[in-house]
Amino acid sequence: MKRVVITGLGAITPIGKNVTHYWKNLLNGISGANKISRFDSTNFKTQFACEIKEYDVLDYFGRKEARKLDRYSQYGLISTEEAIKDAKLEFSTLNSNRIGVIFSSGIGGFETFENEVIEYTKNDFNPRFNPFFIPKIIANGLSGMISIKYGLRGVNYTPVTACASSTQSIIQAFNYIRLEKADIIITGGSEAPITQASIGGFNAMKAMSTNNTNYITASKPFDTNRDGFVVGEGAGTLIIESLDSALKRNANIYAEIIGGGETSDAYHITGTHPEGLGAYLAMENGIKEAKITPKDIDYINAHATSTGLGDLSEIKAIEKLFQSNINNIQISATKSMTGHLLGATGAIEAIATCLSVNKDLIPPTINTTKIDENIPNELNLSLGTKSYKKINYALSNSFGFGGHCSALILKKYVG
Repeated sequence: MKRVVITGLGAITPIGKNVTHYWKNLLNGISGANKISRFDSTNFKTQFACEIKEYDVLDYFGRKEARKLDRYSQYGLISTEEAIKDAKLEFSTLNSNRIGVIFSSGIGGFETFENEVIEYTKNDFNPRFNPFFIPKIIANGLSGMISIKYGLRGVNYTPVTACASSTQSIIQAFNYIRLEKADIIITGGSEAPITQASIGGFNAMKAMSTNNTNYITASKPFDTNRDGFVVGEGAGTLIIESLDSALKRNANIYAEIIGGGETSDAYHITGTHPEGLGAYLAMENGIKEAKITPKDIDYINAHATSTGLGDLSEIKAIEKLFQSNINNIQISATKSMTGHLLGATGAIEAIATCLSVNKDLIPPTINTTKIDENIPNELNLSLGTKSYKKINYALSNSFGFGGHCSALILKKYVG
C-alpha cells in the first residue's frame, strides 16, 4: 500500500484564525471562551462559548458570495484555502481526476436553518424561503463547494458521525490514498453551532457547562469540578497525499499517517460506554493497522470534552490498552482551550497532533486544578504548560453521539 503524508494545514479557530496563531495560542494555554456575542443569551442556562474573535465575513468573501454561504461553509472554505497555499498545490499541473475532497460537518448549516424557520414563523407561515436555503444547510454542501471551486473530480463525500466526523474524514482519505484510489485529498471538517437552537438543545440534554461566572476556565477536562463541555466553532483542513506525490512535488511533509481505527460503543445514543469499550477498540485497531504496539505511542491528544462520564470512559480505555506503559505516555486535552467544535474538532486536533509530532512539542491541558479522584495519579495530563518531548508516534481520539469512535495514528516522517 502507498505511504500517506500530510503536506498542508489550514485552520480558523476560537484561539487563532490561521494555523500559526492557533498553534501559538495552544502552546501558550490561551482560553477561547467568552460571553456569547452572536445573540442575546440572557435566558439561556449557558451564556458563553468559544466564538471566533473579530470575524467579518467580508474580509474573506464578496458580499454576493457571502449571502450564499452558511457560516460553516465560510469557515471550511477559509481553512481550505490556507491549507492549499501551505501545501503549494498548483492544480493546473496536477491530474484533477486523482484529487478528491472528503470533508465533514456534524450538523451543517444550523444557523441558516434556524434563521429561515424563525422568518417563516414571523411571516405568518408564508413560505418565502431563500432559494439558497437547501444548498446552505446540507452537510455535504461544503465538500461539493471545495470540489467545484478548485475543479477537483476525484472522490467527494461527507462522513457525518457527530463529533467523530472529521477524524473519520481523515481516516477515509488515508484509506483512499493508500489503496491508490486517489493521489491527493483535501480533508477535515467545519462547524458553526453557536446558535440559539444549538445552545438550547445541548442545555436541555445537560451536556454543556453552565459556569457562567467563571466561563474562561469552564472547560476543564479531567477536573473533579467539570460540569460539561463548552461549545466552539471553526474549521480545520489537511492536505494529505501519497508519499510519491509529495516527493514528486518536492512538498514539505509535516507527518505521516499510518493508521486509523473506527468502531462503535454500541451502547447509548449520547452517552459513552462506561468502560470506554468503543474507544479502546478504536485505539487498538488503529495501532494494529499502523503495525506498531501501544508502547510505541508517545503522545495522545485526548477527546476529553470536560464531561463527567466522557472523560472517565476515555481514561479507562487508555488504561486498559496501555497498561504498564501508561507512565511513558503524555496526554493533553486541547478542548480546554478551543472548546468543543463538534464535527470539526477532530480536524483541528489532528492539526495540533501533527504539529506536536513535527516539532516535538505538546500543548498543555489548562484550567484543570483538581484531578478527578477516579483518574490515576500517575497519568501525565500535561497540566498548565507546554512541554518538550521527542514524539515518534502520536494518537488523536474523537468520539461522537451515536457511539461513533475514531482514533488517528501519526508518525514522525522519516524519508
